[in-house]
Amino acid sequence: MKGKGKDRFDEYLAVPGKDGFSSGCFYFEVQVKGQTEWCLGVTRKSVNKKGWIRLRPENGYWIVGLRDGEYQARDSSVYSLSLSVDPQRVGVFVDYEKGLVCFCDVESLSHIYSYTDQSFNEKLYPFVCLGYWSNVNFTPLIICDDY
Repeated sequence: MKGKGKDRFDEYLAVPGKDGFSSGCFYFEVQVKGQTEWCLGVTRKSVNKKGWIRLRPENGYWIVGLRDGEYQARDSSVYSLSLSVDPQRVGVFVDYEKGLVCFCDVESLSHIYSYTDQSFNEKLYPFVCLGYWSNVNFTPLIICDDY
């Protein structure tokens, strides 16, 4: 994933989806089964992709993730999430006009976290990340199309 292109992340093992949206509702699922460090959600196209970045809404990232064995959401600060089961597949629902980004555990049908009352002013893209700089677990994150 590393490269010199201006549209690539240079220190994160991350990639935005190729299809963005700027209105209406959007949903996708990501298989996280077997991966020990990940974050996923949505991002703006114009975000900074160089160096260490605080992956939070003011920088154009609405995400949840697993890091150091702890589930987290990153709003103005890092929120620790108490989940009753480890999600195998995470659903991401976005309502562009309402400013909502909602995450759920697909298999247990339980809510993980929601960003509410957000202001979106440009296209949003799915976002997946395997961490900062390195990840020794080779299990991929898969954006699913079978839901």
